[in-house]
Amino acid sequence: MIVGLDTSVVVRLLSGEPRHLALAALRYVEERRDAGDPIRVSDWVLAETYYAFQHHYGASKQDTLDALRSFLSTEGIEGDGEVPAVLDTAGLASAKPGFVNRVIHAHYQRGGVDEMATFERAAAKLPGVNVLGA
Repeated sequence: MIVGLDTSVVVRLLSGEPRHLALAALRYVEERRDAGDPIRVSDWVLAETYYAFQHHYGASKQDTLDALRSFLSTEGIEGDGEVPAVLDTAGLASAKPGFVNRVIHAHYQRGGVDEMATFERAAAKLPGVNVLGA
């Protein structure tokens, strides 16, 4: 069985709060991993977690990115999209364009999209981007 985790589970695993839900999430992941089931996490979930950690927990971009990297390096857990590669971007915490815009761009590139239209001027440094109104 392949398991996909929702944002609520990932946030509990990474934050440890509330404790009873974090422990339930941990038990579930350990049971699935012990059963040999692959555990996948989508780019949507990782992007939501990125924002939740900053806006609800007051974490810095760097701490949030470090937490995502650590989580995705956990045995049995795998990202199923662009996030693992984007997390390898040097200086990502202060990079322009930022984490989520880079994930969107990478998704389009992998999907064969020829051009990404945006008003985000910083995205001009990425290939295949048309900054509107520039």
